[in-house]
Amino acid sequence: MIHLQQAPQPSPEPVGIAQKLCQSLEDDIVTGVLVPGARLEETQLAKRFGVSRTPVREALQLLTATELAEKIPNRGVYVSLATPERLTAMFESMAELEATCGRLAAKRMTSGERHALEELHHELAHAMRSGDSPAYESQNREFHNAIYAGTHNDVLVEVTQAVRRRVAPFRRVQFNSLPRLASSHEEHQGIVDAILRGDHKAAEELLYAHIMSVHDVSQEYLATLRAESDHRAILIAK
Repeated sequence: MIHLQQAPQPSPEPVGIAQKLCQSLEDDIVTGVLVPGARLEETQLAKRFGVSRTPVREALQLLTATELAEKIPNRGVYVSLATPERLTAMFESMAELEATCGRLAAKRMTSGERHALEELHHELAHAMRSGDSPAYESQNREFHNAIYAGTHNDVLVEVTQAVRRRVAPFRRVQFNSLPRLASSHEEHQGIVDAILRGDHKAAEELLYAHIMSVHDVSQEYLATLRAESDHRAILIAK
C-alpha cells in the first residue's frame, strides 16, 4: 500500500499578525496619530512592530481595503481619511444591512438564540457599568454577530460583516466615551426587547437608528480631528 504524505498546512500566524497590525494602524489613523498624507513605509513599520515586512505588506493591503489608506502607483501607500460624504455613505449602507438583519432575526431566531442574545446584553451591561471599554467593544461585536446569525441567511451575514469591517475603525471611536457606552446599551435594550417579542418592524427601525447614531458620533469626532490637523498645518506653515 502506498502511503501519501500529507502536505504541510500553511501557518495561519502571518494572517493573524497582519490583522493585528492593520487594526493598530487603523486606530492610529482614526485617532490622528497618523495624519492624512503620511506615508506608510514597510521597512519603518516592520521595525516599529518588530516583525518582517511580509505581515506589514499584508496589513497595508487590508488597510487600503478599508479606504483608510491609498496605494499610489510607483509612490507607495499613504494615509487617507474618509470624507464626510463617504463616511455617511458607508454608515447608511451599514444601517440598511443591520436593519434588515434585525427584521429577519426578530422573525427567525430560535428560542435558544434569543436567550443567548439576552445574555450578551447582560454582559454588555456589566462592561458598561464598570467602564471597561475594551470588554464592551468585544462583547458589542458578539452582540451584533448574534443578530446577523439570527437571520439564518449566510449570504446576508457575509455581506453585512464585509461592510462592518470597513466601518469598524470608525465604530471603535464611540468606545472612547463612557457616556456613549451608556447610550449604546440603552439603544441595545430596545433592540433586544423588539427581537424577543418578535416585533420585526421595531427591530428594523431601532437597528437603523442605532447605527446612524454611531455615524453621528464618528462624524463629530472626525470633524474635530480634521480641525486639529488643519491647525497643525497652519502652525507648520508659519
